[in-house]
Amino acid sequence: MSGFRILVIDDDRLFRNSLVDLIEAAGWIAKPLARATEAERWITQFSPDVVLTDVRMPETTGLELLKRLDNAPPVVLISAHGDIPMAVEAMNEGAYSFVEKPYEPKRLLLILSHAAEQHRMRESNLRLKERLQELSGFNRRLLGETPEMVGLRQTLTMMAQGLSPVLILGETGTGKDLVARLLHDASDRCDAPFIAVNAAQITAAQLPVVAQAASGGTLFLDEICACPIEIQPALLRLCESQEILLPDAILPEKVNLRILSATNEDAAQAVADGRLRQDLLYRLEALSLKLPPLRARRDDILLLADRFLTESAAAYGTSLPELSQEDVAALMAHDWPGNIRELRNVTNRFVLFAQQGSARIADAMSGSSDHGAIKPGLREAIAAFERQMIGRAIQDHKGRMDDAAAELGIGRRTLNEKIVKLGLDKDALL
Repeated sequence: MSGFRILVIDDDRLFRNSLVDLIEAAGWIAKPLARATEAERWITQFSPDVVLTDVRMPETTGLELLKRLDNAPPVVLISAHGDIPMAVEAMNEGAYSFVEKPYEPKRLLLILSHAAEQHRMRESNLRLKERLQELSGFNRRLLGETPEMVGLRQTLTMMAQGLSPVLILGETGTGKDLVARLLHDASDRCDAPFIAVNAAQITAAQLPVVAQAASGGTLFLDEICACPIEIQPALLRLCESQEILLPDAILPEKVNLRILSATNEDAAQAVADGRLRQDLLYRLEALSLKLPPLRARRDDILLLADRFLTESAAAYGTSLPELSQEDVAALMAHDWPGNIRELRNVTNRFVLFAQQGSARIADAMSGSSDHGAIKPGLREAIAAFERQMIGRAIQDHKGRMDDAAAELGIGRRTLNEKIVKLGLDKDALL
């Protein structure tokens, strides 16, 4: 690499100029400073790849500057008064390297070059992760600004780029199916099939069929701890050798898929109870991801509530109802045993109640308004709304049910149940 940018800080003008001459002779760009007090401003304006600073300077020493900098480029300290204790302290505080005067020019340039390359690689990786999050919609689809959610999005970005099975753990309503879909969408298999099945209801005959359908893409097994024990050997074989045995076939057929699974149970307890094979669990949890319950990320509750209220108001074609202080207090005080799914339902009911003239979050939580039980007309309105949303999703995705379910934020099984309950004719919609 060439064109490195080096911020040079030294109160000795002659020595500072000699460093600048050396750096510019190497084809790099140097910005000299006589005082460390200006360093932070120039780090922002100059965007250096490395900060090269003297240790002993008036006002602010190199060590003090090092301790003060946060998320800064690599810092290389240089001093004529350096000793081992000072070098050790500098390295403990995060210095990239320590050089004593008089320095050997080639060695100093080599240290600066390695530090600059490391910095640019780190910056490139950060930009790549941000781009991946933009492309996969992590920030838009997985809302939350708490450390738990920021860390979750970062972990998802890393996990998406691989083939290892992932076991997604979390309580009901935390978004395990959404996370599985995000892992697929952010991977290089995003254009291939994403097949989601309920492991509790799958049969031996269905397993090779869905595995074949998912070949090239991702197979998501929800409720894995409830998977029938008699098909677990076939599932283990699928995990180990990527092979399936189709009905009436003599030889197994190779498939190429990534397996994601999810459970709201304690997987270790399921093994202890004899409901889940230990060797299968080992294969499924090559990587594991635990989703935080909503009560563990309370600072995200109002952010999520605002998004859900906006979506519901837009869907019903009504104005956005305002939350009172009492409503905010109720949202924050609730433990949300149903997690995000419960919050979405509560905000949806709140919008519906507001159309009747008055609404409180407390009423929406209990499922009843100030006017008593939900009126038949309201139930009909809810059903009509669901028919509209589901029908539009099915049409937008041209009948691809997994994609429609992902857009709606529900599981494939739930979508199928709603289609039956609401009397929707999928063929008529297409």
